[in-house]
Amino acid sequence: MNHTHHICKNEEDTKKLAIVLAGLLKANMIIFLQGDLGAGKTTLVRFILQALGYKEKVKSPTYNLVEIHEIAGMKLNHFDLYRFGSPEEWFSGGFDEYLSAEKTITLIEWPEKIRGVKINPDIHIQIKTNDQSERIIDIQSKVFIPI
Repeated sequence: MNHTHHICKNEEDTKKLAIVLAGLLKANMIIFLQGDLGAGKTTLVRFILQALGYKEKVKSPTYNLVEIHEIAGMKLNHFDLYRFGSPEEWFSGGFDEYLSAEKTITLIEWPEKIRGVKINPDIHIQIKTNDQSERIIDIQSKVFIPI
């Protein structure tokens, strides 16, 4: 597992990191995004989608649980599991089927809400904020991140 540590002082820094991450994504990858409310998980996803060429507005899937974005013949599933009460909801909602679909990339915010469900992410992103409103982003990945 590769590990990188980044300090993003502003949205422009976050956008630069998202561009690098977007360049690494391939079909059937799974990305976990963890962090407190307001840490910047959805912002990072929005910048990744933009870097992949997505032109539409990106909203948080908090109420829908998943938003599906189509980009260049691929689907990007963006999950927000904040409202989940238990891991069983993952299976009862049929969400495991999204992971086996062809030509998809899956980003999951709040993966700790489904702790115990056997999902092995290719990239695991942890976002924290500090007193200077900077984003501290730690990434563990199966792929090398050239930053």
